[in-house]
Amino acid sequence: MAQSNESTVFEFVLLGLSKSWGLQLFLFTIFSVIYVTSVLGNVMIIVIILSDSHLSSPMYFLLGNLSFIDICQSNFATPKMLVDFFVEHKTISFGGCMAQIFLLHSFVGSEMMLLVAMGYDRFVAICKPLHYNLIMNRRVCIIFVSISWTVGILHSVSHLAFTVNLPFCGPNKVDSFFCDLPLVIKLACMDTYRMEILTLVNSGLISLSCFLALIVSYIIIFVTVQHQASSGSSKALSTLAAHITVVILFFGPCIYFYIWPFSRLSVDKFLSVFYTICTPLLNPVIYSLRNEDVKSALKKLRNRHVNPGKN
Repeated sequence: MAQSNESTVFEFVLLGLSKSWGLQLFLFTIFSVIYVTSVLGNVMIIVIILSDSHLSSPMYFLLGNLSFIDICQSNFATPKMLVDFFVEHKTISFGGCMAQIFLLHSFVGSEMMLLVAMGYDRFVAICKPLHYNLIMNRRVCIIFVSISWTVGILHSVSHLAFTVNLPFCGPNKVDSFFCDLPLVIKLACMDTYRMEILTLVNSGLISLSCFLALIVSYIIIFVTVQHQASSGSSKALSTLAAHITVVILFFGPCIYFYIWPFSRLSVDKFLSVFYTICTPLLNPVIYSLRNEDVKSALKKLRNRHVNPGKN
């Protein structure tokens, strides 16, 4: 029987996280707090960095861009999920579904590359401190940010190019709260084995290569620090600890999904929640609570607006 490449599915049904009204209300409360905290926290970091001249170093320039990506990631699916908690029949249009796939992989791909750039920044700061300002100048930072967005968008387009043309002719239920690419591909009315392998290679390649690049840079940094005993290297190492924490929490679920992308377990849905909703909160929580410069800048900004007479 010949297969048509034209899709007859105009919307997808999102099964969400739970069918229990009590649990949905609880999840709505929790995720609303996380969402608002994440967005406001990342906006706060951007405002602090822009308002304090002491935070004009390359590290904070990259951190500000990381906050911007996290704000974008917080908004690609979470607002709809919060609204859907009060909707019995959760649907999303075909175009909206493809948009979610595009946005998610654009933001995730960009963040991966930006974390590599931040890892390189720490490598230069600790291993080549005398040449730091020369190597990590503003032009280089802008190039890093541009490359991260370019790679993220190209990574996403490569996924969307074949997904949007798949024949969807019947099944349209996605067992998640957003259009998760592997789950959407499985709904196509054709043998999707090649598509699954292509997705695995595409996503796995970028995630594993970025993760390995970061691991190598961290190993070099630790070896270098062992031969140094200065307050500057100690401060840089403290900052690096925050980077490592973010990298582990970000890449852990990501690599897990890309190793077993099409063999989903019940726990995977809640890992998706952490990956898409909680990850953007890592930036303001970890960097703000651990970074003395950010906390000092926040205190000055607060005094400037709350107690202007004391400045």
